[in-house]
Amino acid sequence: MSIKISETLTFECETGNYHTFCPISCVAWLYQKIEDSFFLVVGTKTCGYFLQNALGVMIFAEPRYAMAELEEGDISAQLNDYQELKRLCLQIKKDRNPSVIIWIGTCTTEIIKMDLEGMAPKLENEIEIPIIVARANGLDYAFTQGEDTVLAAMAHRCPEQEILINNARKEGDKSFSLLPIEGERKTKQFITGSENRIPLVLFGSLPSTVASQLSLELNRQSISVSGWLPAQRYTDLPILGNNVYVCGVNPFLSRTATTLMRRRKCKLIGAPFPIGPDGTRAWIENICSAFNIETRGLEKREQQVWESLENYLDLVRGKSVFFMGDNLLEISLARFLIRCGMIVYEIGIPYMDKRYQAAELKLLQTTCKKMCIPIPRIVEKPDNYNQIQRMRELQPDLAITGMAHANPLEARGINTKWSVEFTFAQIHGFTNAKDVLELVTRPLRRNNNLENLGWTDLVK
Repeated sequence: MSIKISETLTFECETGNYHTFCPISCVAWLYQKIEDSFFLVVGTKTCGYFLQNALGVMIFAEPRYAMAELEEGDISAQLNDYQELKRLCLQIKKDRNPSVIIWIGTCTTEIIKMDLEGMAPKLENEIEIPIIVARANGLDYAFTQGEDTVLAAMAHRCPEQEILINNARKEGDKSFSLLPIEGERKTKQFITGSENRIPLVLFGSLPSTVASQLSLELNRQSISVSGWLPAQRYTDLPILGNNVYVCGVNPFLSRTATTLMRRRKCKLIGAPFPIGPDGTRAWIENICSAFNIETRGLEKREQQVWESLENYLDLVRGKSVFFMGDNLLEISLARFLIRCGMIVYEIGIPYMDKRYQAAELKLLQTTCKKMCIPIPRIVEKPDNYNQIQRMRELQPDLAITGMAHANPLEARGINTKWSVEFTFAQIHGFTNAKDVLELVTRPLRRNNNLENLGWTDLVK
């Protein structure tokens, strides 16, 4: 079998199964991000065991999420689903009193055709707490797409720009701009005055420190971020409408982007994603271009970051990497590692939205030409058996893979890194580029240390 690496973008689809982490794991970071929320996962005991193990928090420790366990009576339709969910939501309201309850559908709710969307509005009126339904089942979605379904559902609950404008006009306030004030709510989210700045909403869940860093980088270019989706509090959701620009920070949010454009009539800024110094610079440049603003000092800023990474770059230059596909960050990570001097044999990815990732794909192509290396093949829904055959022939220095394949590959002499670690690490922006290379070089540094100790048998 001969392996060819194309000089142009090559897309293949092997129609393999989704060999990814379960999408309901999005609860792990979303319940921490949205501080006044409560997540109710509707599923079986298996889902509960997964959450306990994956999130590292026992259910009885009372975090802001819980399991609504489906039993035989629920599956066989002997119990009233509505009454059971009502009982649980009333208990949540009594104990935690959240601003919003988010129901997470699982594989089981899909199979038994549970009408969560039909029950939610009626129950919401009864308990007087907003209920958002997001289907994060592993049948239809890959690992990180769980967040995508939650944010797409949440986008429908954001305040409507046109309604707020009309209300303000009725009240006689004709001198206002459309820039929201953080911490204020709905009709009070306006600044009065002569300025009329175009609102920019960024979507994607990031730790507060990372979100602040990206907002600060845009502030340096005289661009003010008017809101984030999700906001830290459900009551601070951003205003959306046809005069609002939106831009994503993660490549797995294509459904959210579509919802914002088609349903909320926002203007989407197509940009590479702010992963690595090159991606962050391109992300800022594209946003500035949409606002007709000339960037200042970005090239120097990027160069300073590259210089600070030199010790890591010495380790990865000339090394090869193979992405098996898990978290949909593969294209962005591959582009950054190619810019670092690595050779990427293959980019496996569970799902590929070419329209949403168009700017990222263009930057990947530009980066490969700049580094004078062939463009790696991109394989959607890869077949793991076929991938392992290709890896046997290519013998990459590193495989970025899901946890299920890590140990078998290590036993066959291939260094591995869990892709899930990139999902939970802080990898966005200029200042966090070091964290990406820290993860990538860890197995390489480990092997170098073993060789220095003379333990070459363990390395092999």
